Amino acid sequence: MIRENPIQIVVWSDYVCPFCYLERPVLERIQKELGDNVQIDWRSFELRPEPEPTLDPNAEYLHRVWNQSVYPMAQDRGLTLKLPPVQPRSRKAHEAAEFARDGGRIDAMNKALFKAFFEQGRDLADIEILLDIGRSVGLDPEDLREALVSGRYTQRVLDDEHLARQIGISGVPALVISAGHQAYLVSGAQPYETVKDVIASATGEKKPAT
Repeated sequence: MIRENPIQIVVWSDYVCPFCYLERPVLERIQKELGDNVQIDWRSFELRPEPEPTLDPNAEYLHRVWNQSVYPMAQDRGLTLKLPPVQPRSRKAHEAAEFARDGGRIDAMNKALFKAFFEQGRDLADIEILLDIGRSVGLDPEDLREALVSGRYTQRVLDDEHLARQIGISGVPALVISAGHQAYLVSGAQPYETVKDVIASATGEKKPAT
């Protein structure tokens, strides 16, 4: 039975954030269970936009975080991630995802971008690589090239980031879960049980903890 007010999950994420990729299995499980009763919408968030420096791929800090947090969580959630050899800026990847949205392929492109970076170590700042990823999910590469070169979707990415700041999001993944008028912000790569509890609160099936 389809709910009168479908559950909305708006997800701000960045394609160079491993914890954003690690939240996908949780969201995929929820989508599979709830079907048309839940709508998941991906939004853009750059962790390191210009002119902020990108991370050093060989930094000790990165290796420590991956060994302590990323690899154990990946194993728990059934994903195989590798520390990428590059740490690119992600704006063009977000623009490519927005192009995919207009072609009805946003979820497929979202997954393909994460997989390309965290499983294959591909440089998401390279337009030719983005075209290849887009082609793999059924997008027209020449139209995508024109969109990326012209900046057709730049403003849409910036608008997403502006909205994130307005509602107090400073890191990703960040999920805004709502069903009707009540909305809840969930920060970080939370487990399935936590996200389900918040959905229950949003739908009135469970009172939120006080």
